[in-house]
Amino acid sequence: MANRRLEMMEENRVKLIAAARRAFAEKGYSVASMDDLTAEVGLTRGALDHNFGDKRGLLAAVVDQIDSEMASRAQQIGAGAGDDWQCLLAEGVAYIEMALDPEVQRIVLRDGPAVLGDPSQWPSQSSCLQATRRTVERLISQGILKPVDAEAAARLLSGAALNAALWIACRRLWRRSSPWPLAFW
Repeated sequence: MANRRLEMMEENRVKLIAAARRAFAEKGYSVASMDDLTAEVGLTRGALDHNFGDKRGLLAAVVDQIDSEMASRAQQIGAGAGDDWQCLLAEGVAYIEMALDPEVQRIVLRDGPAVLGDPSQWPSQSSCLQATRRTVERLISQGILKPVDAEAAARLLSGAALNAALWIACRRLWRRSSPWPLAFW
């Protein structure tokens, strides 16, 4: 009985995250209605509150899911790049290219920071930072990079990639809403 209850709770979490991901991507965080979202998946508002606390908690779960998918995809791309240096470069390029995805732009790069605060403080970003630090340490031990503080270098690289992704997301949004002709850009 307890196992079935846990399974149902997990199924509800999965349903709510999937519905929220669609709603946040299509409408944005501020416009998405939690009552509409819960009704769409056949649950009550209480189920949302029980699982995530509130709308902000649900956004955090969606951002974490997307951010984890992005990290996994970047690592897969990096793994096929060859040595550690090429891997680091490929992962960075992949992350920045993912910033072109409208879902990533709206949920992770615009609504996420606006609602959840500094992305560098998100748990998913912390794991990416540590993976980058380990790569930097390997590059130093291989003599590819000069001896530097690996933590500082990892923060610099991660921050640069995140800042570039944020810039892409905000610039594309601004260009679409700008009265200036596209030829100006």
